Amino acid sequence: MCGRYTLSNTAGVQARFEIAQAEQPLTPRFNVAPTQAMPVVLKNSPNRLEWMKWGLVPFWSKEPKSSYSTINARAEGITEKPAYRKPIKNQRCIIPADGFYEWQKTGTSKQPFYIHLKNGELFGFAGLYDLYKNPDGSVLKTYTIITTEANELMADIHDRMPVILHPGDEELWLDPGITDPAQILPLLKPYPAQEMALYPVSRLVNKPENDVPETLQAVS
Repeated sequence: MCGRYTLSNTAGVQARFEIAQAEQPLTPRFNVAPTQAMPVVLKNSPNRLEWMKWGLVPFWSKEPKSSYSTINARAEGITEKPAYRKPIKNQRCIIPADGFYEWQKTGTSKQPFYIHLKNGELFGFAGLYDLYKNPDGSVLKTYTIITTEANELMADIHDRMPVILHPGDEELWLDPGITDPAQILPLLKPYPAQEMALYPVSRLVNKPENDVPETLQAVS
């Protein structure tokens, strides 16, 4: 799964994802947690950034409240799940990031790890979004990060990992003209383990309020 991630390199987001203009300034984030609002990339010739809340609320929901289970969407069977079968057709997005955290069970405790690309570059999670209309007419925008089975690097830590899109596949993923999920489901696969790296970090990251660079520091 993916329950925390980082977007510390905000200076490179606009160029990396070919954004014409951001709605608001980007602030480096070192410990993004569910329910928080973060930028997502949508296709708009050129692309645009929109701020959405992490934790998908389906348009048909009875109340504007996300559950922890909707921060991630399993790639397997995604076209059958009520919350995702509409978004997978025409409400796909990319979530900019430069790393994420995962916890490995060690006896009675859990050791957090930071996972990133070896080259340190920005990447994009495959995501879905939905629009919930509040009684007052305002719209709540929310997103989820798609997960898949773990690659060889991640397998010893967790059996799931977020879907990281290859840069060459991002345009296809965002293409609003593609409404047949069969055309984009092959993109939902584990990222090559040899292109990634990880290291243990402090349990400082366990608390969402610790959104500080120190959460990225390696520990022995």
